[in-house]
Amino acid sequence: MRELVVTTFVSLDGVMQAPGGPEEDGEGGFEHGGWVVPYFDDDLGRQIDEWFAGAEDFLLGRGTYEIFAAYWPYVRDEGDTVARALNTCPKHVASRTLRRVDWEGASLLGTDVVGAVEELKHRDGGELQVHGSHGLVQTLLEHDLVDELRLMTFPLLLGSGKRLFAHGTVPTGLRLAKSSPTSNGVLVTSYERAGGVRTGSF
Repeated sequence: MRELVVTTFVSLDGVMQAPGGPEEDGEGGFEHGGWVVPYFDDDLGRQIDEWFAGAEDFLLGRGTYEIFAAYWPYVRDEGDTVARALNTCPKHVASRTLRRVDWEGASLLGTDVVGAVEELKHRDGGELQVHGSHGLVQTLLEHDLVDELRLMTFPLLLGSGKRLFAHGTVPTGLRLAKSSPTSNGVLVTSYERAGGVRTGSF
């Protein structure tokens, strides 16, 4: 069985909506699209390249798929790790509304997303990576399908927006596997599953 890894940008108060630009996702009147951009630096770029280089398959929600498909197929730089991974690895798209996907290597998962993801996880191979994809991540967390969380936590508070840990999150123990700051104050962390929630008393 291979691991399913969720990677996402997140604010200090847990918001992951529209990190890359003002037009990305204004649902709910969100006004802070592009909040990642002022903090992006070489440290973060190197970490993202390292993660993308380790992907074998991608699992994407509709919104993230459409954002990626509008840009990455047209990046022809062979030295761009992210473009190379996204343009050559299989991409499995979870959507209730799309009837077809045109990006080479992309396919729709079908109506039983949970069953399809369980089947993908049981295949041999490398990492099954999820990037962004807020709605899909909620489903994966609800059904306890996430093996590792890779979070890039930015030093700002957004106050509103779609949050990483929303309703339906299964109580789960986690182990901090890696932690490092970037030069611009972004905290890069990796958390692995560590069983159930343990409690005690003082």
